[in-house]
Amino acid sequence: MRWTVLDSPIGEFSVATDEDSVCGAHFGRVDAAADEPHDALSRQAIAELRAYFAGEVTEFTVPVSIPLGSEFERAVWREMTRIPYGEMLTYGDVARRVGDPGAARAVGVACNRNPIPVIVPCHRIVGAGGRLVGFGGGLPRKVHLLELEARVALQRQWS
Repeated sequence: MRWTVLDSPIGEFSVATDEDSVCGAHFGRVDAAADEPHDALSRQAIAELRAYFAGEVTEFTVPVSIPLGSEFERAVWREMTRIPYGEMLTYGDVARRVGDPGAARAVGVACNRNPIPVIVPCHRIVGAGGRLVGFGGGLPRKVHLLELEARVALQRQWS
């Protein structure tokens, strides 16, 4: 696993790649992170993230792999990738979509354990009634990501 750090509007953001996929991300700098991408895959990941933060990309195409996590967590992480750009679901919505309507809290735990935030968009999941609750990167980052996506989605819709 190789880490690269990106300076972004939400602070330093580290991205890990292996031979064929993005396999981790972290808010802040990981000690082993390089300032420049190591290979074509890390260059692609960093380029897509830069374009995302600039409002130019609404969907990531870089390959992702998450080898860890329970079956439930992996189901929640897959469901996160299905939430359209600029939209939000509640923890309860996601629990219903993965087949366990009473598991809203467990969805929150899975969000917290998401190993690839931003690319696997856990920020698109909110509390009941649209309340902003909890985020591994801190609520100001979640607000920034949601506002970015809402602004870009509206601009694209009205253009």
